[in-house]
Amino acid sequence: MDLISMEEVIFGYSDTPSLENVNLTIASGEFVAVTGPNGASKTTLLKLALGLLKPWRGRIYLAKQKEDGEKLRIGYVPQQIASFNAGFPSTVHEFVRSGRFTAGSWLRRLGNRDKEQTEGALRQMGMWELRHRKIGELSGGQKQRVCIARALAQEPHLLVLDEPATGMDQASRMAFYELMQQQVREEGRTVIMVTHNLAELESRLDRIIELVRREDGGWRCCTMTSCSGHFSPAG
Repeated sequence: MDLISMEEVIFGYSDTPSLENVNLTIASGEFVAVTGPNGASKTTLLKLALGLLKPWRGRIYLAKQKEDGEKLRIGYVPQQIASFNAGFPSTVHEFVRSGRFTAGSWLRRLGNRDKEQTEGALRQMGMWELRHRKIGELSGGQKQRVCIARALAQEPHLLVLDEPATGMDQASRMAFYELMQQQVREEGRTVIMVTHNLAELESRLDRIIELVRREDGGWRCCTMTSCSGHFSPAG
């Protein structure tokens, strides 16, 4: 099942197109990397796919439901979301736990599963021991981990991460990539990740979306199947 498709999409800022003739599909259960040079509109591509920006031309489809009819849950961690100021009042635990409230559910009482998912997400991101700290007291890298933990606590079907490994050392990056691969293989999630570390990640991926510059300016997508062999697109 295709979760996202884009056909002949063109988008830009002001009067200048930044993405042109974008054609791609992302299927349920894929681990996908989006890569390209700085300024290659990678974040713009994510925002278009999620409906946060409207294309100038072309068609964008984002599934509203899974194959079984369940509403599609999306976890999105933007780039540089870790800019909480020192006065941000929430603790780490409170912030991650808030991911358990879906639309229309703010008045419900959290149960044991909510507690388990919150704790599990914090442990997966190595933030359980800091759960009582105020978010504003954390380092930038720790804040990034907390934001990813909140997204994981939502139990998303589609997890979209914009340069999530920024600020991590190599050992931490490799552990994080393994965790994301587990999310795909064992939990059946779809993960889309903007990265500059393709060489470290490529063997785990199902698909690579590379943004390359057009001769007449702007950026276009080149998509390819990676070498992991996990996903075989139909057709």
